[in-house]
Amino acid sequence: MTRRTDQVSELIKHHISNIILYKLYDPRLSLLTVTRVMVSPDLKCAKVYVTVHGDETAQQKSIQVLNHAKGHIQSEMARHLKLRSTPTLSFYLDDSEKRSNQILELIEKAVNEDK
Repeated sequence: MTRRTDQVSELIKHHISNIILYKLYDPRLSLLTVTRVMVSPDLKCAKVYVTVHGDETAQQKSIQVLNHAKGHIQSEMARHLKLRSTPTLSFYLDDSEKRSNQILELIEKAVNEDK
């Protein structure tokens, strides 16, 4: 990624986090964190990865709520961004935390078997 797309990604991540925290009032959203944003090179599309703390159904419900509210989030974000066009958002569940926990468990298991 270029420096420009990195800057725009961080800016979008910051604004989306604030919008979800302060302006999106939905009881179906459980505790979530925006972990990263991947912006296309032409700045037209942005993939937003979030981590949702809870069980599998709460995670899927939160992603559905975010995808349903993406128009509202985009319009709020457009008020603050100084871009020619606001990127189209799509939300995805970031399972990197789950994968890293599985890898740590495998490492601990291998270390315990060597003893």
